[in-house]
Amino acid sequence: MTAASGRLLGNKHVMSLRVYYEDTDAQGVVYHANYLRYAERARSELVRLLGISQRRLKDEQGLVFAIKRATIDYRAPARLDDLLEIHTSFSEIRAASLIAQQSIFSGSHLIVDIQVHVAMVSLATGRPARVPPEVKRPLLMLCQSGKGE
Repeated sequence: MTAASGRLLGNKHVMSLRVYYEDTDAQGVVYHANYLRYAERARSELVRLLGISQRRLKDEQGLVFAIKRATIDYRAPARLDDLLEIHTSFSEIRAASLIAQQSIFSGSHLIVDIQVHVAMVSLATGRPARVPPEVKRPLLMLCQSGKGE
């Protein structure tokens, strides 16, 4: 496990990320769309840490994760040089989709809450597809509600 991959703590994944100048506006505040990038990076590192290869999933099974919906609650700004922690878990894992809960902290302060609805999609048809068992099984470890089909 590399530092970039983050770490598993109970039923959540925690990844640290530094705010760089390129992430901010002229006032040194993180540009709002970058929180989505941070959340995406944390989800990608999480599946990598769990041993799931998104490249192999695409190349061998023709399956990809696609974002269906994201809801963001901005609570406070992050600023240049802040060290952020992105916490990721799942509230539901269904046959062809999952709901990720992601919270971004600056120190002990919650600054952003994000809920992301993710669908498994077949590249061949463009339609939802079942999450393969070898992908679903490790993700269930991080499901807070126990709601997994």
